[in-house]
Amino acid sequence: MSQGTKLVVYPVKDIEQATAFYSKLLGVEPYIAGGYYTGFRVGDQELGLDPNGHRKGMTGPISYWQVDDIHKSLRLLLDAGAQVQQEVQDVGGGKLIAWVKDADGNVTGLMQNP
Repeated sequence: MSQGTKLVVYPVKDIEQATAFYSKLLGVEPYIAGGYYTGFRVGDQELGLDPNGHRKGMTGPISYWQVDDIHKSLRLLLDAGAQVQQEVQDVGGGKLIAWVKDADGNVTGLMQNP
């Protein structure tokens, strides 16, 4: 089902300040920086900053597990007792994401690349 955690997104209030912080922490500049998302690539993983995350209900970072079929993976997790936090949506270029909450309230993301 999963190919591992490939993306962690942090909700941030000040995108410029967060970009400066994570640039120093990671030792790289973002590969994409915009008003809606800033992304850093480190090896085969990505760290993202979402300035709208708090408004969308993010209470902390969300780890995204890369899957081959997001709809099938989502169904398996729902059958195992998870609840949908964010329905499957295209965030650009055919990349699909969704969030689920487990029985303990932990939020996990699913990600399917085009």
